[in-house]
Amino acid sequence: MRPLRIPAVQATLSFILARWMQFCFATIRWTYENQSVAEDVWDKGGGVLCAFWHSRISLAPASWPLDRAQPAKALISLSADGQFIAKAVALQGFPAIRGSSSNKDKADRDKGGAQALRAGLRQLKEGALAITPDGPRGPARQMAEGLPMMAKISRAPTLFIGMSCNPAIRLNSWDRALIPLPFGKGAIVWDVAHYPRGEDLDAVRLDWADRLSTVEARADEITGLEP
Repeated sequence: MRPLRIPAVQATLSFILARWMQFCFATIRWTYENQSVAEDVWDKGGGVLCAFWHSRISLAPASWPLDRAQPAKALISLSADGQFIAKAVALQGFPAIRGSSSNKDKADRDKGGAQALRAGLRQLKEGALAITPDGPRGPARQMAEGLPMMAKISRAPTLFIGMSCNPAIRLNSWDRALIPLPFGKGAIVWDVAHYPRGEDLDAVRLDWADRLSTVEARADEITGLEP
């Protein structure tokens, strides 16, 4: 049995990871760019989609101030690794909706996508839903259609969030996931979009993938993190 499938191991590692992330967030020197677009969304309230690439999921709680932003939930995959991450994120105030925003060519495998879509749309009636649109297994930085589909149906704004920190640990995973280290430089960069009426879903998906990569690249530029 894989260690992450053992509930006691999951709980212990999730607790350690959550506390480590909180310690790093408190000691990192953060730079915020284009924060006004996020503040406008927070001030208006209501539903909002939050998008960031899967490799930066460990930095996500640092981008969402619980004291002023909408209550948020995170769409986390049904895999054992997803359960581990879901618990770590939940310990920081972001409960999970379990499921996947899979591509069409993966539709023959039931990953709870339909249930997650319904639960996500319910969440968007009152708060924020965080999505990694290239998760849970990639390809890295290629957006699945789940995010633009939710934006189209809900008409909620979408915040693209680029996050970086330096120094950091890069895992040997499909997405080269980033784990923060303390006392370094951090950056959070925002952009915002609404689903354009009448636009083709695939065209929006490609455009939004480029915009999300742009804010992430800008955050890496600020911190000096190598691509």
